[in-house]
Amino acid sequence: MVRSKENLLGAYAFLIGVVIAIILGMLSNNSLEQASSFFYTVLVVIGIFVGFMNVGDKNSQTFLLASLTLVIVGALATGPLMFIARANVVVNTLRNILISLMVLFVPATIIVALKTVFAISKV
Repeated sequence: MVRSKENLLGAYAFLIGVVIAIILGMLSNNSLEQASSFFYTVLVVIGIFVGFMNVGDKNSQTFLLASLTLVIVGALATGPLMFIARANVVVNTLRNILISLMVLFVPATIIVALKTVFAISKV
């Protein structure tokens, strides 16, 4: 099985983005508002790159389902976790990691969804 360079670059970009999101979430002690906007910009750019490069036609449905699940769970969980997180460092860290992952996944999900819609409309 031969992988194209685009898929390999997208996979590495995705891995780097997830690592940055986790590190950013773990290093932000109190809240993500204290984190530098540079890291958010990097996560959004990586998310855009992953959306364009990582997913082919065969994997788009799986990627959309997985990323949509993560975005929905992350969005719904951050609200209740905010109230619990005031007294618990571990829960606050989990909340920050979820928010950072959403910053990475939302642009990628939007681009893959648009690519899928355009691919369907070509048929």
